[in-house]
Amino acid sequence: MAARVISRALPSIASLPPRLSCPPPHRRFYAPASYSEAASIFGRRRLGSDSRSRLGGRNVDVVVAAGRRDYRKVRSRRVAAAKKSKEKELELSVKICLEEQLPEDPEIMDITEIMRLNVPMAMKLAFERLNKLEYKTRENDINDVGGFESVELSVLLCNDEFIRKLNKDWRGEDHATDVLSMSQHIPELKLPILMLGDIVISVETAARQAEERGHTLIDEIRILVVHGLLHLLGFDHELSDEAEKEMENEEELMLKGLGWKGKGLIHSAYDAEANGSPCIYPSDDRKRVGSLRFYKPKFGYIFCDMDGTLLNSKSQISLPTAEALKEASTRGVKIVIATGKTRPAVMNIFKMVNLAGKDGIISEFSPGVFVQGLLVYGRQGREIFRRNLDPTVCREALLYSLEYKIPIIAFTEDRCLSLFEHQLVDSLHTVYHEPKAEIIPSVEQLMAGVEIQKLIFLDTAEGVAGTLRPYWAEATADRASVVQAVPDMLEIVPPGTSKGSGVRILLDHLGATPDEVMAIGDGENDVEMLQLASLGVALSNGSEKAKAVANVIGISNDEDGAADAIYRYAF
Repeated sequence: MAARVISRALPSIASLPPRLSCPPPHRRFYAPASYSEAASIFGRRRLGSDSRSRLGGRNVDVVVAAGRRDYRKVRSRRVAAAKKSKEKELELSVKICLEEQLPEDPEIMDITEIMRLNVPMAMKLAFERLNKLEYKTRENDINDVGGFESVELSVLLCNDEFIRKLNKDWRGEDHATDVLSMSQHIPELKLPILMLGDIVISVETAARQAEERGHTLIDEIRILVVHGLLHLLGFDHELSDEAEKEMENEEELMLKGLGWKGKGLIHSAYDAEANGSPCIYPSDDRKRVGSLRFYKPKFGYIFCDMDGTLLNSKSQISLPTAEALKEASTRGVKIVIATGKTRPAVMNIFKMVNLAGKDGIISEFSPGVFVQGLLVYGRQGREIFRRNLDPTVCREALLYSLEYKIPIIAFTEDRCLSLFEHQLVDSLHTVYHEPKAEIIPSVEQLMAGVEIQKLIFLDTAEGVAGTLRPYWAEATADRASVVQAVPDMLEIVPPGTSKGSGVRILLDHLGATPDEVMAIGDGENDVEMLQLASLGVALSNGSEKAKAVANVIGISNDEDGAADAIYRYAF
């Protein structure tokens, strides 16, 4: 349950003063380095250009050296709150920060501006309630805030990876969470400034929870701020059932008093558990569905193979894979198909998941590499490259098919031609979605008036490996090449043909470079493409040749390996 794993993270205590060399037994954790350093940092700490914040036991300059540090300052401004008395005004200083890896997403930037106003409101209400009420379980190290000149608090928005590392380092829990509270208050140091500490919030986790709970991201972050703030003020739902109930009640009253939407975090976590959907923390570094909108892409293009990569063993694009492609495309990444298939076949497959057409991943107007790189389409879907197979090789292969009754398919632009009916010929259409083969009864008729880009022999995997491949590798010599995308098909293509050459031609046409490309494939026909790309991902179901040249070996196509690679590496 989400609410049960959230507590104040343990900052570094290696250099605490002797009498604070270990966490005190009442579970409140501190982060000063020494009395002298505490005095220099805390004595007259303000939010000017030299302001510093402590996070994870380190001083982090959030203004001067933001680019070299873990997070950057978005905006900080002293916010004057209600007067505690006629003689004295309590100053609330709030700093909102972004972790360096979060992009300057418009929604996040808007949230930081809203939080700059919202956090002081929450602080003011919380302090007012402390003065008016008595609590049975709250640690009362912080009571009369009117005894301080000012109160300082920082809120850091980060990603799952950053909060996961904090959670592991300080709490020994190796998973991302939604919010951590890191106290800086030391009752023993009589300071004029109340250093509340840091509230760290993962925007990724918050976005997922907002979607699950049916409210907006800003609503969820407000809930997390209230939860984190209450922790810093001594509430701890992990102590006992009574403490949990008291903190849950305080969350609800705070949210109601502020006029903010949503239930408290503890209440929401119980609702999720009751509905059978407890929070499951990611155990790896992939980014999840719904989180990519907060990340700038690392690549401008993702070149994807079809069979064995985007397609599972049923020759279908799974819904998770379709969702990953759609999210990446929404973030500005150009998805380019590089396949042995024809363009009509690819469009038919993408129609099944509503990703074909003008607003989809592929259409007649999108670039792509087809038929093993022998047909390349550029801007507006116009053909920019075509290469044909030697007619003498075509004739020899077609005659061989007739003699040994081994079915063959001739690919000629958007058409498929064959010499006789066969169930394997039909399967190319029914299983692999290629255009239905036209049966031409003679070799002469089939070759008349057409240009053939490639031929495919269809047989058993044993027949291809034991007979067809050895024979045609020798028979074609330097006139053609043989390649395989799947075990039961042998492709005969012009010599030197590869998807990699087709990808290079297309990149030159688009004015792009391989440094901008991530490629995902599985077959030996993907080797050159994987080598060319800045990051080549071979799925675990792929050929040994593909895996040998890849930068990364992903999970299999039946485990949505392409989707996993996009979430894990593209952002």
